[in-house]
Amino acid sequence: MALHVVFSHGQESGPWGTKIKTMANLAVSLGCEVKSIDYQGIEAADHRVIKLISECSSIKDSIVLVGSSMGGFVASAAAKEIEAVGLFVLAPAYFMKGFDYTPFEVADIPTEIIHGWRDDIIPVKNSIRYAQENHAKLHILDGDHRLTENIEDINAYLEIFLNQRILDHSLE
Repeated sequence: MALHVVFSHGQESGPWGTKIKTMANLAVSLGCEVKSIDYQGIEAADHRVIKLISECSSIKDSIVLVGSSMGGFVASAAAKEIEAVGLFVLAPAYFMKGFDYTPFEVADIPTEIIHGWRDDIIPVKNSIRYAQENHAKLHILDGDHRLTENIEDINAYLEIFLNQRILDHSLE
């Protein structure tokens, strides 16, 4: 079985935006299967969580969830139900009004968070709080909410993260 990387985009973006394409290309180069969920037209975070869980139900491989902004929250909220083996999120919408998926129970899996110091949409303190409360690894970069100018750094962290999941997976 391969490692499957499933991407969840943010509220205002689409399933194959620049960051997701770049990260997906990296994942493919490492031998992973990739999928990006299309949430366009689905406004409510809880409906996106339900869609992610449903879309992952047919995947037989181990799953790593990758999400950005609202997609980071959605991936985090679905991770336990999906039984993901890793969670890698960018500027996740933690502790934001309207993002309160009721059954959200934090998955006890390797988690890395990337956030920009200059994020004016989601306060960096939210990721600091989540990382501290849930023992997640946190990387704070000199970037804004979109983190587009930080894609090289993001991919460097993602490559290390995925390689560790691939190693863990091969040891099973």
